Parts: sequence; structure tokens; C-alpha cells
Amino acid sequence: MLIFSGIGQTFAASQDKLEPLQQHRLSTVLISKLIDHNHYKQIRLNDEQSGEIFEEYLKTLDPSRNIFTQNDIDQFSRFRLILDDAILKGDLDPAFIIFRKFNQRRIERANYALKRLDVKFDFSIKETYLFDQEDTVWAKDEKALDEIWRRKVKNDYLTLLLESKEENELKETLRKRYKQFIRRSNQFNAEDVYEFFINAYLRSVEPHTAYFSPRTSENFNINMSLSLEGIGAVLQTIDEHTVVRRIIKGGPADLSRLLHAGDKIIGVGQGAREVDDVVGWRLDDVVDKIRGPKDSIVQLHILPEESGPGGSDKFITIVRNKINLEDQQVKKSVFEIPDGATTRKIGVIEIPTFYMDFAAAARGEKDFRSTTRDTKKIIDELNDEKVDGIVVDLRKNGGGSLVEAVSLTGLFIEAGAVVQIRKSNGEIELNEDHDESIDYSGPLAVLVDQYSASASEIFAGAIQDYGRGVIVGEPTYGKGTVQNVIDLNNYVKGNKYTLGKLKITMAQFFRVNGDSTQHRGVVPDIIYSTSVNSDDQGERSFANALPWAKISAAKFTPSNQLPVNIDDIELRHEMRIKTDSGFNFILAQTKLRQEVMKKKVLSLLESKRKIEREMRKKNRNERLNEFRVSRGMKVASLTEDSAKDDDENERLSDELHQILLREAATILVDLSRVPDTKKLSQRKF
Repeated sequence: MLIFSGIGQTFAASQDKLEPLQQHRLSTVLISKLIDHNHYKQIRLNDEQSGEIFEEYLKTLDPSRNIFTQNDIDQFSRFRLILDDAILKGDLDPAFIIFRKFNQRRIERANYALKRLDVKFDFSIKETYLFDQEDTVWAKDEKALDEIWRRKVKNDYLTLLLESKEENELKETLRKRYKQFIRRSNQFNAEDVYEFFINAYLRSVEPHTAYFSPRTSENFNINMSLSLEGIGAVLQTIDEHTVVRRIIKGGPADLSRLLHAGDKIIGVGQGAREVDDVVGWRLDDVVDKIRGPKDSIVQLHILPEESGPGGSDKFITIVRNKINLEDQQVKKSVFEIPDGATTRKIGVIEIPTFYMDFAAAARGEKDFRSTTRDTKKIIDELNDEKVDGIVVDLRKNGGGSLVEAVSLTGLFIEAGAVVQIRKSNGEIELNEDHDESIDYSGPLAVLVDQYSASASEIFAGAIQDYGRGVIVGEPTYGKGTVQNVIDLNNYVKGNKYTLGKLKITMAQFFRVNGDSTQHRGVVPDIIYSTSVNSDDQGERSFANALPWAKISAAKFTPSNQLPVNIDDIELRHEMRIKTDSGFNFILAQTKLRQEVMKKKVLSLLESKRKIEREMRKKNRNERLNEFRVSRGMKVASLTEDSAKDDDENERLSDELHQILLREAATILVDLSRVPDTKKLSQRKF
């Protein structure tokens, strides 16, 4: 264990001047040594890494390249190749020098934006706004930066104008927003600066390694215990917006069906009170505003992902609640699937997360809750109902307990290896199921999507490797690494400071066939067409994520329950979805989201923007109405938001949720028709 008793030079603490504190220097040296000794990637600090840290820090502070000028970057370039040495010594002066200039420029930009509000805008001029400038060069000088911000302010104004806001109201909204930029710039403290820089360093190493300040550590502990009274959404900051990264299954947001991954939260209000604009706010301040006591109401002003930049906004209301274990427990349902002149019963086991009540287990309670125990009970119930097959639904399951992933796999296979774990020292640990009994040996399908991650991928990968069932859906997230959280306070003798925590990647998962789940994820046997451009999703979207790798396969005996090939099954699936209105609606929405994600330029012509917004809404409503008609539901007017909350909205959400699930059940029925003679006699890995 690394133990530090103290470090020489002390930096003066000055909140006014934003200078590093002694605890930051101490943490930096400690973190660099922990990364050097323990990180799975075994990366070394050198000039090349210093350059990557430099670029990542600039990207952290100014992702849209609308704060710094090229002259600023030129001045900072003297730090490019010395950050590695500075980190090893705990010298944070370069980081704070860059930040102080950033803060100065940020205030200058906000003041410029305020002045532009006094100038009348002409929205009949044919010009555009490039809102995503990440791949462009830095502004040459202040004049070039002024032009970027002139168009930015004009776009901000037009966006609110298209929301039918009156001139005085929208100007006041923007004045508050830009003044908030200044106010928050003046509120930055040394801890904020340190967290920006140290996490830029850690992100340059690998995406899942991160530093948590004492305040962030508190929020992390709350999220890990699932005791947070809020809406059940994981948020992140992208540019100046708060974006929903993931919706927690069983939480208020999930149950409301009103908020989705990719949506931008641009305003937050309490109960019936006025909604505050939160564009440009710090993430932890937005989280604090959304958080609140159980049964209280939070209003969110959101820009849905499908609306895209400059698209239609909407207001939603969510009742806060705790995210309890009961809300995330395994659930069952049964589909009746036509099969010629007969009907097959397919059981569905929905697993939102891999959970275990560790506290109850530690107390010796015999009936403690866990994913495996609850699934075992449901399997018994489905067997009593004489189902013809089972679909395990792992969509949006972000993982959880590794122990549960292994034991759950054991319900469907005989005793054997489930997952291999390679540590940073190269040692490989094999996790096995030792129970030789099988709780369910019939036809099995596992439904996954781009949000199925970690423990979900271990289970799906094992089922695929054993040939125990068919995997259908989208390529999974690709999170195949293992992290430990280290309390930095435990590494310093006689420490008088409160240090934060380090989340560090220590190991990597490998399937029993030797393939990693990292980066590539689990590729389904039958891939749904909704997985358009899946390379831009999950782990594959991170430039410095650990790559896919392969080790030797573990010893295991495949069950050989799948056919030699499933080309005929896949062809039936493709023919079927061509005429499925629900599948076509989901596919159209997927393609629209992809188009929205690629868009980087907005027109500043009011007439054109209006037409674009109305056409987008009209096209979506037409597609949605086609789906409504196919399900015998009432048609909504094309002039209103057909997705607004009405008497049939819950039914509509349920119908959309079940489309992909019903297809998985139908694929399972198709597979059950394959004669035993076509089964694999020996599957090679």
C-alpha cells in the first residue's frame, strides 16, 4: 500500500485568485502513483501523455471552441509537454493559469452576449450558426470570437422566439442566463478547478477512471445505494447543457415514460412555481435542484433528443420518489404468439438490474432478495404455466452484481465457467457456476440493446458461448472493465485534509470463449435494424477506451441447443418486420435521431426554422398515427403534439415497449421449429 506522510512545498490558498490548495497537490501525487501502480492499462506519464492531457483539459473547459482564441492556445502551448512532470511533482500552477484565463474569457463572452441583446435581430438574413465547433480551428482573434457569439446569441434568441415567447420575456430569460454565466464564473473555487483538471488527466488515461471530490463523493455514495429521492436519471454535462445519459429502470422518470436518454434539461421548477432556466449551470447544481423529497413535484423544461438542435421543446412533470429495490426487481409476463393453426405461450422475464440485498444476506436472512432468487421463482411459475419458451429481457440493464450475473447464468446451464477476469498483473481469475442443476432447459432468447452493459453482457455472452440460447436485439454497450473506488484518505498518515476518492480501472472481463466484452460488446445472433450506426454508441464512442482483446478460452462444454445456422430464422425476421407498423415507426425514429446527432449547423432564417420544426413534428405525428391506427387507438391531430399525455398515452408507451419484445418471442417460436437433426453436434470456439 502507498502511504504518504506529507509533501514539501505548500501553495498559498486564495479563493479570490483561484490558486491550488495543499490537499490538491497531495491528491495529485497520490493519484499519479496509484495510476502508475494499479491501473489496468499500465500507462506511463511522459511527453506524449502530457500532450493528450493538455488537449483533454482544453476540451473540458472549452468543448465548443467559443471561449479561447488561437492566441490563448499559443500562450498555453508552453505547458503542452510539461504537464506529466508537473503532475508527478504535484505542481498545479499550469492548470490554474489556464483556468484563470478561461474564467476571464468566459466572463468577457457573457458580457458581450448581454450587449448583443440590445441590438435588434434581423431573421430574414440568410445566415447560419455552427453550434458544434469541436472539429474547427480556434477563433483567430477576439473579432472572430465576437462573430461566433453574435450568431450564438441570435440563435438563442430565435430558439426562444420559436417557443412563442414574447420579446420582453425572452430577453429577460437570456439576460438571466448570461448573467448566470458571470455569477457562476465568480463562484468557481479551487476545488472546482482541481476537479476539472485532474479528471481531464484521468480521462486521457481511460473513460471509466475518475476523481470524486468530497462533494461529488457524497453524490456518488447516494447513487450507489439507490436511496436518492429524485427522478431516477443519470445526468451529464455536454457543452452548456445538462443531458440525460441514462434512465434508471424502475425510477420515477422510467415509470413516467416522459423523459429519455439523450434529452436535454434546459429548465427546472418546483411544483407549480416558475421554471428556472438552467442552461450553462454546473451539473451538481442542476442535480441539487432536481433532487427533492418523496412525493414532491418537479417540473422539467426539456428539449427531446428527437427534436434536435433548435427543435421543439416541452414541459413535463415528474413526481419524485425513492428508487427502491422493489422497483427494480425481476418481473414476468406471457405472450401468446400465433404459430400456424396453434398459439405458443412465450414467457418473458424482465431483468432491470443485477441486484442483491447484501445487508439482508449478511444478517443471515434466508429469504433475502436477489436477481437469481427472484428469477428462479418466476421460472417455476412459468414452468407451471407450461410456456413453450422464455425470453430474458435485458434492455437498458446497465449491470450490477457480478455474483448475480454468474449465478443467474447457472439457472440455464450445467456447472461451468461463466466469465474470466484478467487483472492488471496479468493474472486470470475464473468465475464459475458450481450448481450442476438446470432450472430451465427449454428454448431461450436473450433480448439486449445498446444500453445493456457490464453484468448484462457477461450473462448474454455466456448464453451465446454455450449455445444455450439465441441473442437478439442491438450490439450491447461494450463495458468490459472492472473498477474499484479508492478512498484517498486511507493512503495518508496523519492527514489533516479531507481528500476525495479515485475510481480506477483494475481488470477486464473476458467471455469463456476468450473474447472480451470490452468495446465490441456482445453482437446478437439476430441484429435488429434499430441498431443503425451502433459504432457511435457506448464504449465504441470513446476514443481512448480499452480496445477489444482476446485470451485463451476457458474449458467449458457447449450445450449445442442452437441450429447449425440461423439464416432462415433471420430471413423470416426481416420479412416480418418489413410490414410491421410498430417496427417501422421505431426504425424511422432511430434514423431521425441519427440524422439529428450528425447535424451541426442551424439556419438563422426564422421562416426556414419554423418550416423545419413544423415538418419534423408533422412527420413524426403522421408516423405515430399510422402506428396508433394499427393498434386500434385514437388518432391525434397533426397540429398538436401527438405524444402529449392523454388517456391513451400509457397504452401507447406500453405498445411501443413491447414491439421488440414480441418480435424476440416470435423469433423463439421460429427457432423451436428447427428439427433436432439440424442442431450443432459440436460447436467450435
